[in-house]
Amino acid sequence: MGLAGFITSKVLGRGSESKKSENTLTRVSMVAIALGMAIMTISIMVVTGFKREIEQKVRGFGADVRITEFGSNDSYTETPVNASELQKKLAGISGIQNVQSYASKAGIIKTESDILGIVLKGVDLKYDLSFIAKHLETGRLPRIGQGDSGSVKEVAISSQVASAMRIKTNDTITIYFIEDPPRVRKMAITGIYNTGLGEFDKLYGFCDIQVVRKLNGWDENQAGGVEVILRDGIKNQDKIKEIHSKASFAYQAISIEELYPQIFNWLDLQNTNVVIIIILIMAVSGVSMVSTLLIIILNRTRMIGVLKAIGAKDALIRNVFIRLSLPIIAKGLFFGNIIGVGLCWLQSQYGFIKLSEESYYVSKVPVHISILDLALLNLGTLLVCLLMLIGPSLIIAGIRPSKTLRFE
Repeated sequence: MGLAGFITSKVLGRGSESKKSENTLTRVSMVAIALGMAIMTISIMVVTGFKREIEQKVRGFGADVRITEFGSNDSYTETPVNASELQKKLAGISGIQNVQSYASKAGIIKTESDILGIVLKGVDLKYDLSFIAKHLETGRLPRIGQGDSGSVKEVAISSQVASAMRIKTNDTITIYFIEDPPRVRKMAITGIYNTGLGEFDKLYGFCDIQVVRKLNGWDENQAGGVEVILRDGIKNQDKIKEIHSKASFAYQAISIEELYPQIFNWLDLQNTNVVIIIILIMAVSGVSMVSTLLIIILNRTRMIGVLKAIGAKDALIRNVFIRLSLPIIAKGLFFGNIIGVGLCWLQSQYGFIKLSEESYYVSKVPVHISILDLALLNLGTLLVCLLMLIGPSLIIAGIRPSKTLRFE
């Protein structure tokens, strides 16, 4: 236990008027730390959940890396790539979960009373459509890889498009493609999806890649581009560089962050907000602990004098008073974790706090409970509180035994 631990245990186990007078302030400090810890926990888990949710949605539309013909612009008139060749080049790279081909074609939906632009995204059998399937509101996904030369003309559209055009599942729509001469396709709506990402939902309809290939006059090996899904996601920048080098100079490999910088820059701003919140809350918790320690020191001035009179060093006495503060910090962290994690768990299970999906891309506040983040947050808060206690504990060096022993 050591001498400092022995003295601390005796002080904590002793009922005295000075100890009773400290109780109110220690409770206030404990509550301040608990509330601060709860707020920091909720902030981190909400922002982490928010980022994960948006990233997964954006990845659902564009994977982690998109490979296209070098020099292709942002228009939907694509220069074809050799998809088979690209897939062979990427086959030897570890850490790749899926390589999928796609082809896009911009067109115009026309009904008797409405007209609206749309981008058909043709996909092959290897394409991971689980994200769209998860967000289907009605119907089913279009059949992929059945029929030849684009004979299967089925499409899944978003609820935004369906609402704007006043159409529903099993309706047939006419899509016009502005070419010379113009091309027309009638397509059956098999499903209606809603991901909450309005910028994407209002654009894309999903169909068999053969439909787009036939419209463009491409062969079986040609596609508008190839998308790569990584096991480690977009955080693995080294893997993205390796993909770029393997694709050769004829193609360009662009990460999803580069394709949609406005979304990811917005998400990065949320990190800044959380850092500011954490700094402010830790400062408040630290100041509260400083006040508590000062009161404890003042209430036990006589004890300090006695310890100094029998030869105790200042470092030992400071150690004792910092140890006296540890139970207050520990209780505050414990209850703060209970409150913060409890509220986050309730939100993840019941989603009682709603959001505007048009503004935030999600219909309820998302949370992600991470044990690692929670452990680091607790450790950081503990260290900050202990470091802030060093200052007031230095007051002990200025206390003289000759005066404190006469203190009543």
